[in-house]
Amino acid sequence: MNGPVIVRPPVDGPAGAAVTTRAGGVSTGPFTACNLGWGQGDAADAVLANRRAVCAALGLDPARVSVGRQVHGTVVRATGPPPVPGGFGGALEGWPDGDGLTTAAPGAGLAVLGADCLPILLWRRDVPRVAAVHSGWRGLAFGIVENAVAALGDPSRTGAAIGPGVGPCCYEVGDDVRGRFTARFGPSPVRGRHLDLAGAARAALTQAGVPAEAVWLLETCTRCDGGRWFSYRRDGAATGRQAGIVWPAVSASGA
Repeated sequence: MNGPVIVRPPVDGPAGAAVTTRAGGVSTGPFTACNLGWGQGDAADAVLANRRAVCAALGLDPARVSVGRQVHGTVVRATGPPPVPGGFGGALEGWPDGDGLTTAAPGAGLAVLGADCLPILLWRRDVPRVAAVHSGWRGLAFGIVENAVAALGDPSRTGAAIGPGVGPCCYEVGDDVRGRFTARFGPSPVRGRHLDLAGAARAALTQAGVPAEAVWLLETCTRCDGGRWFSYRRDGAATGRQAGIVWPAVSASGA
């Protein structure tokens, strides 16, 4: 097995953050290779092997990385001292809902999964406190980003990374969705019949008080770049999931 290929956003505080790609795992077929998602048809042992390899590459204990059942909601749930239900390296079912997660426990981690929806990772730049958000258009439209920023306590001292999602080149939406986004964020996220999901996420962060210079955006499109990303819109239900992972650091160095 080749090691997982991971993108590391710049983090300017006592935290670490990572975005996985589909490269460097043991899954096969439409899930090749580093699929971290469960329930789409991949073998459980392959998913767990991929998750454990990612955690090993990041220096994290997979039993201390929380993941939730993603339901396109807006609730941001605080996780207690690990181990907690939904451990990344354990049971693949029975997790509590968790489109938004937050923790301040050193050595803990948070993971959100996506295959066109955005992983949004947040951290305080002054204290070891982090949040992770899984967001498609519903989460963005109904306020999950603002809820995550509020959960961290001080927007002016918060940083964020917006990971891979479907781009405005490929994300066509209906009149109702375009109208919601125009009303909330102005005309810039709407491109004809298409929606700039990442641009809207950046607008949500800055409107919530996160400084624009503290927001990092991975410029990509999951549907276009099949070499790096899984995409539901490109491949249908039988496809994998990449992850965004964030954790509070034990020290200000981010280690």
